[in-house]
Amino acid sequence: MEEDQREAVASLTPLAVSADDPQSMSDVQQNLSDEDAFKLLWEMKMRKRQGKPNLPDTVTELGTEDGCKVYLVGTAHFSESSRKDVVKTIQEVQPDVVVVELCQYRVSMLKMDEKTLLKEAREINLDKLQQAIKQNGVMSGLMQMLLLKVSAHITEQLGMAPGGEFREAFKEAGKVPFCKFHLGDRPIPITFKRAIAALTIWQKVKLAWGLCFLSDPISKDDVEKCKQKDLLEQMMSEMIGEFPDLHRTIVAERDVYLAYMLKQAAKPLELPLALGPEPSQQIPSVVVGVVGMGHIPGIEKNWNNLLNIQELMSVPPPSLATRVIKFAVKASLMGLVGYGCYRVGKGTIHLILSRPFIQSYLHKFTN
Repeated sequence: MEEDQREAVASLTPLAVSADDPQSMSDVQQNLSDEDAFKLLWEMKMRKRQGKPNLPDTVTELGTEDGCKVYLVGTAHFSESSRKDVVKTIQEVQPDVVVVELCQYRVSMLKMDEKTLLKEAREINLDKLQQAIKQNGVMSGLMQMLLLKVSAHITEQLGMAPGGEFREAFKEAGKVPFCKFHLGDRPIPITFKRAIAALTIWQKVKLAWGLCFLSDPISKDDVEKCKQKDLLEQMMSEMIGEFPDLHRTIVAERDVYLAYMLKQAAKPLELPLALGPEPSQQIPSVVVGVVGMGHIPGIEKNWNNLLNIQELMSVPPPSLATRVIKFAVKASLMGLVGYGCYRVGKGTIHLILSRPFIQSYLHKFTN
């Protein structure tokens, strides 16, 4: 799982070299050995790292037994000020690792420009629906599209694409020497499948109905309020009362997963021999985590616990009711196709049934 995430971000990992004057720095490095250049970059990073950093109010500091520090930046995903908070935090602490609330299935947003993301968020079409169903299954795919509709609604209201704080984190990590970039969230297909499996049939219908008819106006002030912990806790409490199992799978389980990934990143660094004569010398690492403000309380709660994420990565088998509904939907579709073919005639029947995608579907259905 961690290896998949490393591969997903490998093609995106920026060159971790920075200087106030890149051209001058390049000229100096041409006259330096690799060892001297390494030392110079490391010293530059240590000079920029603040002993007592001046951090935004949205930052929570955590520590490990090894002395490693984790600075959690709580964000609102459509907030302009959250982007500024991320930039300021990374510049102040000069981290060794930046961890973001993304998985390998959403890493593409780091490479897209704002215009492309706005277009993608606003356009929900049949191709996206088919892709979601193919990737996550029928019920989870439909639920993913409904949540994308919510995101598109917010995008339309604010004229701002989601995930700006993650793109800023990616850019700033590239300016810090020797800074790694990690994906810290659970794969979204697993989250959706576990969420759907946890709901009853009535809860699924009720949730889908609410998402389909979401039309309340949202302002930028409303988004900024999402950075206030007390407001987030109030909203979560309302959600728990109506869909407690949904909150457990989408929020609480991911709190545990994010805490685990952050602790994995917060390990002492083993310095290369180029920085000192002592072999295997270790120093505490500095980590910046960029997560939604709603996850901060859960990460703090689980920080000192012994965490095991194996159970959180499993997908329970579909219930009997889900299998019955799935079969009924398939049977209804096949019945409609058969009735339509009967109405239009035998020649058209032969033409339709000869189509590759119809044959493929019939083969899957019969199996």
